[in-house]
Amino acid sequence: MLAELSTLLSIEPQPSDRAEYAELIIQDNRLGKQTAATRRLSYTRLGELYALDPTVPLFRILRRLWRLDETSRPLLALLAGLARDPLLLATAPAVLQLRPGEDLQRGAVRSALLNTSGDRLSAAVLDKVLRNTASSWTQSGHLIGRTFKRRQQVIATPITVAFALWIACQAGFSDTEAFQSGWVNTLDLEQPHALRLAGEARRLRLLDMDIAEQVVTLDFARLDGTFWER
Repeated sequence: MLAELSTLLSIEPQPSDRAEYAELIIQDNRLGKQTAATRRLSYTRLGELYALDPTVPLFRILRRLWRLDETSRPLLALLAGLARDPLLLATAPAVLQLRPGEDLQRGAVRSALLNTSGDRLSAAVLDKVLRNTASSWTQSGHLIGRTFKRRQQVIATPITVAFALWIACQAGFSDTEAFQSGWVNTLDLEQPHALRLAGEARRLRLLDMDIAEQVVTLDFARLDGTFWER
């Protein structure tokens, strides 16, 4: 859904609430869908993955970061989706444990989904979820290939690191632990590189960071502050 999200987030002026996003997608057909049913389906799925509601901090920060760097957008979208979609999140270990060049094993992804969903998904729905999650990891840059997917390394930016650290802290990690969390691991980063990029994010005024005796203190007020709108 990266293309659809990109279209929505390029609209100016930006919608002020979820109802306006619904109107843009369903009534105005700004995503160019062929039927009313596919418009509603797109609205539902985009809402599940990204909230489409500026009162939700995750979406509010995503929308603000989106404007800063086009190359960061695929990873920003993936991080937001992982934070909201438990099925997508369940597939993360099967993808992230692969080394660059290794093939994705469909069975490993299927097992991860079954462990999360139990018997709630029919075979047809499970196959659809498999395709959708593989597409998400391909759009983010973690996988390459059409029929057979293989792993490739993604390139993190200060913007994606700031978002990953914010999500990690919201998920309960301490500021120091956030650098070793799965959220940062999603960006294919070891802790030293993550710290360097976080330092760049600080210079870009995306966050504040102090390090004393190997303890990191993060402040995300800049990431979600009203000064962005000035």
